[in-house]
Amino acid sequence: MKKLINSVEAVEEQMILGLVKSAPKKLRKLEGGNIVVRADKKENKVALVSGGGSGHEPAHGGFVGKGMLDCAVAGAVFTSPTPDKIFEGIQAVATDAGVLCIVKNYTGDVMNFEMAMELASDEDIKVAHVVVNDDVAVQDSLYTTGRRGVAGTILVHKIAGAKAEEGATLEEVKAVAEKVIANVRTMGMAISPCTVPAAGKPGFELAEDEVEIGIGIHGEPGTHRDKIASADEIAKTLLDKILADIDYKNQEVVVMINGMGATPLMELYIINNFVQDYLAAAGVKVYDTMVGNYMTSIEMAGFSITLLRLDDELKKLYDAPADTPALKR
Repeated sequence: MKKLINSVEAVEEQMILGLVKSAPKKLRKLEGGNIVVRADKKENKVALVSGGGSGHEPAHGGFVGKGMLDCAVAGAVFTSPTPDKIFEGIQAVATDAGVLCIVKNYTGDVMNFEMAMELASDEDIKVAHVVVNDDVAVQDSLYTTGRRGVAGTILVHKIAGAKAEEGATLEEVKAVAEKVIANVRTMGMAISPCTVPAAGKPGFELAEDEVEIGIGIHGEPGTHRDKIASADEIAKTLLDKILADIDYKNQEVVVMINGMGATPLMELYIINNFVQDYLAAAGVKVYDTMVGNYMTSIEMAGFSITLLRLDDELKKLYDAPADTPALKR
């Protein structure tokens, strides 16, 4: 294993410290845990809490700030944070307006967030949650019952965060988050694996001429392995599965071309070139496009495509101001 780290044991904490030191006017780290909160806690609004295993940077701590998350709780690499740490995060940002937890659909994440919410309710904190399940690749996986939550989670953060910033109620913020979840779909692939520092070896193996289609963000298997093809052919495979899941025809969409950590922007832009032309030919109108690393898998090489179907409300909230280390509007 060859990585730019100091020790396996210090990876998560030193990563969080480095993130906070990169944006000290926006972020603050809580004592005793890898928990990032807004430096300027805003009262009288619904607070948004998310998180999950480390290794998906800039998710989730990079999306803490005005117009998005109020708190992100990081577990060990690819491991859900524990309920007590999630509870600490909820406590730190809770307001009289309540707290909405945004949870990716992985068994550990869902269970631990629900336990933390029970602790919060016992302290008379008003709390609710939504579960993101945007991955169309597989119905059940090693880590989930039902579809996995992947890169579309970032769009839930953005739009629910904008609604909360407006001063909406907890019920209204939860409703708009659920609307995003109902209208967002993602599928990904990989051409090479990643190595979890504590494991010291790649999580899976691919031959030089192989790709994994439909992979998850922890390196879990997808739908199938295939021989490597052109960028356009691979992107078409992913897009066809997404377009078959929701009727996007004559709809406006946000497109996200998300890198998995080791894919050059050159290649992501090549993929986006095809995606834009393919959607236009399919009668899908692109309102806006995001290209870059948003929900990664350490140094995995690959990408995912996300489409979010918009209405007037979602479009307005998507365009609303945001100021976080990883996303600004």
